[in-house]
Amino acid sequence: MSDQPVEYPIDGTLDLHQFHPREVKELVPDYLDLCREKGILEVRIIHGKGIGVLRETVHAILERRSDVTDYRLAQGDASGWGATLVTLKPEE
Repeated sequence: MSDQPVEYPIDGTLDLHQFHPREVKELVPDYLDLCREKGILEVRIIHGKGIGVLRETVHAILERRSDVTDYRLAQGDASGWGATLVTLKPEE
């Protein structure tokens, strides 16, 4: 097993199933920052449905960010309430 970082695509979709829950508090803000740098202002964070702990963690992170203009649970074919759609302010 390698300790080398794995490059994750910055394409506006972050699937948290691929990460350990303890990584989320650092990962989500970093990912959102990188999206803004690339001009990606609509982001989909897939946290799964489960019992809602990961969703609550993601939403708490989003609440504290001044660059988030809106977030909401996805509907229908966008993973339903297993994903959150985030709208970011453009970089100034």
